[in-house]
Amino acid sequence: MDVLKRIALALVIIGAINWGLIGFFQFDLVASLFGGQAAPFSRIVYALVGLSGLFSIGMLFSPMEDDVRGPMDNRNVQYGTEFGEETTIVKHPDHPDYRE
Repeated sequence: MDVLKRIALALVIIGAINWGLIGFFQFDLVASLFGGQAAPFSRIVYALVGLSGLFSIGMLFSPMEDDVRGPMDNRNVQYGTEFGEETTIVKHPDHPDYRE
């Protein structure tokens, strides 16, 4: 499924770049590469970009993975140092649990 998400993301990026070129420069990159907007391969690319956009709507509402770890992140990390001071909790004499 991860491969499908990456392919969909790549096609959405291609579509976004193409729409940006159309909006800013009136230049359709897909049409110019594949023989015009009516060319069969251009229509296939447009259709795949559209399907990728629809698939990405589902990814937008899916929960994100908060804990993404690499192969080296399974170790136990200790942030303290041997030079740190230990804190001692001392209760105030007026506290009901105070014992000397």
